[in-house]
Amino acid sequence: MIEKIAEQLVNLTVKQVNELATLLKKEYGIEAPTSTKVENVLPQKEKASEKEEKSIFNIILKSSGNSKLSVVKLVKEITGKGLKESKDLVDNVPSVLKESVNKKEAEDFKNKFEEIGAEVELK
Repeated sequence: MIEKIAEQLVNLTVKQVNELATLLKKEYGIEAPTSTKVENVLPQKEKASEKEEKSIFNIILKSSGNSKLSVVKLVKEITGKGLKESKDLVDNVPSVLKESVNKKEAEDFKNKFEEIGAEVELK
C-alpha cells in the first residue's frame, strides 16, 4: 500500500503537486518550508554519484608560462599532433589538450607541464 502511494506521489504533475500542497495546508495545516535547498531535493542516486571520486579527466592548458617552446614540444609529444597544431593549441589558451584521460595519466601530464612552468587544469 505504501509503495503504491509513493509511486502515485512521484508521478504527480506540477499542477497536481500544487493542488496537493493547497489541500494539505487548508485541511490539515501542513505547510511546505519557505526555502528548500536543492541538495535536499536531489535523488539519493545523484547524491551518491557526487561523492564518488572522478576518474576520467580532460587536460586543459591554461597558460604556457615563460617557456613557450618547451610547452609546444610537450604538447606535440603528448597529443601526437604536428608542430603547427601544437603551437596553435599553446597560442590559443585555454585549450583542451587531451580528453578522457585516466586519473594517473592526467596527473603525470599535469606534473610534466608544471615542471616547465605551464599551468594546466584537470576537469
